Amino acid sequence: MDRLIYLAMSGAKQTLAAQAAVAHNLANATTTGFRADFNALRSMPVYGDGLPSRVYAMDERPGIDFAPGALHQTGNDLDLALDGDGFIAVLAPDGTEAYTRAGDLHLDGNGLLTTAAGHPVLGNGGPIAVPPAEKLAIAADGTISIRPLGQGVETLAQVDRIKLVRAEPANLVKGADGLLRRADGGNVLPDATVRVVQGALESSNVNSVDALVQMIALQRQFELQVKAMRTAEQNDSAAAQLLRLG
Repeated sequence: MDRLIYLAMSGAKQTLAAQAAVAHNLANATTTGFRADFNALRSMPVYGDGLPSRVYAMDERPGIDFAPGALHQTGNDLDLALDGDGFIAVLAPDGTEAYTRAGDLHLDGNGLLTTAAGHPVLGNGGPIAVPPAEKLAIAADGTISIRPLGQGVETLAQVDRIKLVRAEPANLVKGADGLLRRADGGNVLPDATVRVVQGALESSNVNSVDALVQMIALQRQFELQVKAMRTAEQNDSAAAQLLRLG
């Protein structure tokens, strides 16, 4: 009977892991530029004495959904949406270069250009610092220009250029911080063909309805696994009672 318990327990544990992955996607359904994680349950035969008749379940993340999200206009000068493929290079908390599609940018108290999550945006020579200005414009190629304080509308000063990159999705991995990195730990070279749209943001690519359906299906699977564990317990109690009668 213990084999049935272990199989059901394994299935319940992996179902909970799958639920956590789907719940994470659902929680980020409104996160700017978020890329959903794929999730799959795989059957793992148990090899040993005899035929591999027992099968354990294993939850795994086979990859990331890189389908584009919808663009919506905001009118905010510091909002950026990538037009097509590409990523914005940022400085991760661990000091490494990482990549994101989240273009809801901000200026901190020191004029440092960061994402909404606080990650500094990288330019030609590192993190971008923007001097005080009356107007800020970001060109399609990521070039940042400002109109300095007290200057006329005809005066524009180029500050820096946002590092925009294009990387093969298969070469990227997502960290616990939600940022993308190259699987080999290297940096992606800038790509002059990547374009951005100022005053717009890209929404998450999570399908909320699909995620909710997955949550319901996984909940039912979990309930079946728990029911199997209870059945194993009942069978064990019945067997023990028969042995006492003998």
